[in-house]
Amino acid sequence: MTLPPFTEIQGEDVIQYFFIDACLMKKQTDYEIGIEIDELTNSIVSTISGESFDTEVTEVTMKDLKVVTKKNKWNFNWKEEFKLTDRTVYKLTTKDEPNVLQGLISITDREDHFYVHLIESAPYNLGKRKLYEGVPGNLFAFTCKCSWDKGYEGVVSFVSKTKLIDHYEKTLEARHFGQQTMVIYSHAALKLIKKYFLNL
Repeated sequence: MTLPPFTEIQGEDVIQYFFIDACLMKKQTDYEIGIEIDELTNSIVSTISGESFDTEVTEVTMKDLKVVTKKNKWNFNWKEEFKLTDRTVYKLTTKDEPNVLQGLISITDREDHFYVHLIESAPYNLGKRKLYEGVPGNLFAFTCKCSWDKGYEGVVSFVSKTKLIDHYEKTLEARHFGQQTMVIYSHAALKLIKKYFLNL
């Protein structure tokens, strides 16, 4: 099933568009986004020192994923995600430690917006003893920037866990489009982009 670009659709039909698109994408890998946005920082911030660290987001390699295992307390099978040809997996690292993964995200270019399949912070960035704050926000901001750079006005969609719909409305200013479909529109996307990409 092929949908027309959402920019060619108006009114209530936009809601139906994103709902159908999310259903199509969810059928390919049955994920619901369940990550909490801890802080929106201007990079990622050490919970110990409060120091801010510059970050980079680059395509992940299979070599990177050798350490991404259940044994090392990662929740998802990123090696299988990496093999899927309809999406790209990116890693978040600091510029000082480019070989240490701080988080991962899997996204697809839908040719009028970007869709987030899966996102995860590294195990050491979760819970009360996390090393860094700001990882999920950084990865969402990167996806919005990809969308902006492609001429899609920063628009990003994803399917949320039901219990986190309100959370994403508040933290990402995402709009709820029926059932569990969430969309980050241009205004909210630009806020995220400017927060994390200070040179814009």
